[in-house]
Amino acid sequence: MIALAIIAITLGALISTTGSQASSAGYLKQKTLAHWVALNAITRLQTSNEWPDLGDVKDSAEMAGNVWFWTRTVKATEDKNSRQVEFRVFSDRDREHSLASLIGYVSNPAASTIIGNTGGNTGGNAGNNPSGP
Repeated sequence: MIALAIIAITLGALISTTGSQASSAGYLKQKTLAHWVALNAITRLQTSNEWPDLGDVKDSAEMAGNVWFWTRTVKATEDKNSRQVEFRVFSDRDREHSLASLIGYVSNPAASTIIGNTGGNTGGNAGNNPSGP
């Protein structure tokens, strides 16, 4: 009788632990996917040469068969040609349960300059001819 009680208690604890681990794995999967949504959104913004307006924008994205709702907050920085962008990703349309947050920076594409050749060597193999100029 005592052995059956020990087995029953052990099995109950094992089932409880297994359920807890399954729940944690699902939550970590959701957080990972939400982080990827934020990474994709900020990468898209950085590579699009877009200069985002200050303030908040709300939108959604689909990934892994789920719809993710995100909020983008753009803030000014000390550098007038750079802006801070924060993406917060939510699992619900009401944006109450944030799963991931990511901060990145974008630069003003209109402020970028092309640095030209400033060296004195402009001719193909100049300086490499042993017979002189």
